[in-house]
Amino acid sequence: MSLRDALTAGAMLAAVALCACQKTDTASGPGPAEKAGQQIDKAASRAGDELNKLADKAGEGMKNAGEKMQQKAREAEADNARKDAQK
Repeated sequence: MSLRDALTAGAMLAAVALCACQKTDTASGPGPAEKAGQQIDKAASRAGDELNKLADKAGEGMKNAGEKMQQKAREAEADNARKDAQK
């Protein structure tokens, strides 16, 4: 099978799949697949929100840890300067 034949077959399958997914009766509301898709979308959105919250908390914790490390380094430098001055 050539690349051209494969692309043609793929395009035809995609067209059939899209046609099969079309809603024919709008009065009946969303079908089961559409409802499932909506639930998946909502769950993914909630999961993304929670991940963002966790990432924000982790970032804040890392920022605080970095600030404490800098403060300890300044204190250690000051202690070393005092010790050197006493010699």
